[in-house]
Amino acid sequence: MGRLKKFKDSYFLYSFLHDRMAIASLVILLVLLIMGLGAPVFAPHNPYDTTTIDIMDAETPPVWLDGGNANYILGTDNQGRDLFSTMLYGMRISILIGIGAVCMQAFLGIVLGLLAGYCGNKIESFLMRLADVQLSFSTMMVAIFLSAIFQTAFGVARFEEMAVPFLIVVIGLAEWPQYARTVRASVLAEKKKEYVEAARVIGFSPQRIMWRHILPNSLSPILVISTVQVANAVMSEAALSFLGLGMPVTKPSLGSLINSGFEYIFSGSWWITLFPGFLLVLLILVINLLGDWLRDVLNPKLYKG
Repeated sequence: MGRLKKFKDSYFLYSFLHDRMAIASLVILLVLLIMGLGAPVFAPHNPYDTTTIDIMDAETPPVWLDGGNANYILGTDNQGRDLFSTMLYGMRISILIGIGAVCMQAFLGIVLGLLAGYCGNKIESFLMRLADVQLSFSTMMVAIFLSAIFQTAFGVARFEEMAVPFLIVVIGLAEWPQYARTVRASVLAEKKKEYVEAARVIGFSPQRIMWRHILPNSLSPILVISTVQVANAVMSEAALSFLGLGMPVTKPSLGSLINSGFEYIFSGSWWITLFPGFLLVLLILVINLLGDWLRDVLNPKLYKG
């Protein structure tokens, strides 16, 4: 009860309840998450069930246009799949890849950032130079390189089966330096404080000091960067899938949906690309807006008291 009362009286909750943009962004994000993760429940059709797909229904326009079908609210794609259902399943995959990639980034970045900031000296120099080297390669370059190796070693069919974990690993490996640098900067500021010196005097091990004392006091910037990185990971997945390096057409994500419909956009079937593109922009926008609000509210320099 004490913690609940403290939360109710906190500046965090006060700021959120008085920010209409943050409230609207959170509501929209929750709706998208529920619809995406619950795609098997909310989608009227299963785009993975080939027995229910008729190629003769391909490129059916949305229901409000001439030639529309009431069974396909937003029309169908070039394979005859219900676009609304396919978008929900695609958003589900994009969200899972985004969250999985950020978890991997956070794990690698936090561990290496803690070691670099707390140990210092040669360990810090080595890890930060490693981060600099990693940052010199874009996500696309890493994906192209690893995709070529994977497809050569295991074949295209195996690559399609492993597309989700592959993208999680690629995006996670490409973006961990963002976390490592942020955590290192926080650790350098925290380890000079009196509570860390007191922990050393008591005889606590370096591992306990890093994980039980320094890390909890460095969570604010980690939370902020996580919201931004989720949006970046979703966008990276969409870009890779659009380039043909991500999800296959048989397992659509928002990026592969946009890619599959791009060649039809000038032939009149604009909805195949436009609707998934709008959903992708909306998803990334609300995550970024929440990230901006979280950054402002957790910045002590902006606290109004």
